[in-house]
Amino acid sequence: MLSEPCGSSLLLSLPYDIFAIVSWSLTPRDLCNLSLCCRSLYALMATEKVWLTRCEMMGILSHRDLIEWRKGVSSYKALCRFLICVEPLIGIWVHQNPELGNVVYVMPGFISVVGCRIIPQELGPLGIEDGPILWAPVFEVVGNSDGSAAFFLHGRDKGRDFFYPGSVKPVERTCNVLLLEVETRQQENEDELSHSKSFAQLLDKDLRKVCRSNSGISRVLGQNEVKVPFSRLSFCDRRKLLHVVTTQVRQKVPEWANGPLFPRLRDDEENFQKDLVLLLERRSLLMNMYKHGGCPIDWKASPELSTDPTQMELSQIRKSLDHPSGFCIPHSDDDSHTQCTKRKGLGGYFRDSLKHILGKSSSTNGSDAISKNGSSSSENKHAKLHEFLRSDDTIRLALHAATVKLSSYRAWPNMHESRFALYKLPMRVPTVDHDYAGLWGGTFGWPPGRPSKDKPGKALFFLLLSYEESEGQRKLIATKILEGTHYVLHPNGSAMFTVNIDEPSLDPFPFETDADSLPVNLKHAFIGDGIANGYGFRYPGSKPGSLFVFQNGLLAFIWKESRAILTLQRLNLQELLKKGERVPPLPPIANFSYLTKSYSNVFAGFPNNSTCLSSPRFPQCNDIRTSHLQQNMP
Repeated sequence: MLSEPCGSSLLLSLPYDIFAIVSWSLTPRDLCNLSLCCRSLYALMATEKVWLTRCEMMGILSHRDLIEWRKGVSSYKALCRFLICVEPLIGIWVHQNPELGNVVYVMPGFISVVGCRIIPQELGPLGIEDGPILWAPVFEVVGNSDGSAAFFLHGRDKGRDFFYPGSVKPVERTCNVLLLEVETRQQENEDELSHSKSFAQLLDKDLRKVCRSNSGISRVLGQNEVKVPFSRLSFCDRRKLLHVVTTQVRQKVPEWANGPLFPRLRDDEENFQKDLVLLLERRSLLMNMYKHGGCPIDWKASPELSTDPTQMELSQIRKSLDHPSGFCIPHSDDDSHTQCTKRKGLGGYFRDSLKHILGKSSSTNGSDAISKNGSSSSENKHAKLHEFLRSDDTIRLALHAATVKLSSYRAWPNMHESRFALYKLPMRVPTVDHDYAGLWGGTFGWPPGRPSKDKPGKALFFLLLSYEESEGQRKLIATKILEGTHYVLHPNGSAMFTVNIDEPSLDPFPFETDADSLPVNLKHAFIGDGIANGYGFRYPGSKPGSLFVFQNGLLAFIWKESRAILTLQRLNLQELLKKGERVPPLPPIANFSYLTKSYSNVFAGFPNNSTCLSSPRFPQCNDIRTSHLQQNMP
């Protein structure tokens, strides 16, 4: 009589499809641990179908897209590794400045995720669905064949587009802040997806004496010293160090890299397939450029150059402080090769730049003779630049997705003014009780999207709708995250309207037909309050109004006194961007995080419908636009 299978034999005896279903309940770590039990389970865990199932369960890509992405990696296991790394990055990221809105949507590209900034803009007569949405690239995280990740910051300088390659620090699963940093590292071939925790997790906390990682205690630099995180430097040091690194690692965007960053919609199958061919080739060339640099440099003939174009040797930087010498560096005006310059080589450049930074750091962080004990409040608050640089041999640009404690007001996070960061907005998934949660977009006026004779375009608004329980009542809050006016009228993150979902409105809808001249079909109406004042108040006042819900899914909020109407529809940003129009980015650091307080459209470096520039330098133009908009707004 045959004995019943048990242990690993039981798993191996299961039909393959049944085992795939069982694997749904296991995490990727569980699957890896299971493969260590015996050779048979190792062989089973190495099969493509198990990891394809894991990739499908993540819900980032469709089955057809997973098959296409598999062509660029070594296995579905490698693809799963990359998807696990970038999954927390996908979503909507924002910053307080400029006040018109700074919305970056991170979406799947092709074996990559792409950060796309939605440009504050006016909506044409084609409406949201058919009119192209303007966007600019911010960064890409591209997957290598083994599933590791590479970071490319986008930027523009003197009319040219550049890549700024760097590393991706370990991505925290619950990350809510995306930081642009400079990291120090030993000059060795390290895994880009090291699972040890980043020291930047100490953001906004005192530096601890001992820093631990998943594998134990982190590397100690001296008897009682630990690695200084980038976040502990003063704002001046962080800004200048980022400037120095981006200036040196930048690589001119080749002609072949100016193609699409993601494929078009599958509705146009022929062009979709053409895009996939271009994207596969672009990614291969991009990763080759990441490894070996954008210029044909003979690394053996130039042993003094680092073989990793994303990083620079700190030993050379330190030597250059005292011993200037000529050095071969890529010249920004040369399209095909590097030039040797003695007047201002790499050593000379860093001597000037870092001496200036170190001098500024000393004056900013305090001197050694401030008090008898040699310390000051400034020194305790910030680390000195030389303490940050002494820990390793190389420095490079880095993307760090961290989790920090943030307070918020009506779904809008309270942000640090001196962090080169983007902040993630929690996306509210619609449920039975929260039907209207999520991202909505629209314009002022009725019918929705239809231009008037005196104004060919309408300002496009993005609102994040979320629910809040207050005094036993459910309130629906519409937070403004993007405003397409030329000069801001409402603070970024303010509530455009607040509605009591439990209190119906008896006010009639003032229009009888919609954009297609068909009778409007109302579903619900709720009492609420809409924003009342223009810019000037962080938390503006409000005036009564009503929110109307239509059978076709549209929303419309009407201010009772002014009769102004804001019409909204639910948005799918990924589809809109695939049909959108790409425009040039800002310079690299400002392109990632625009820290300067601004009330105009700083991203509008492209032709638009206006006849004069929108800027505080042209107050007459701004006053004309503002007065015109205020006629159509509360």
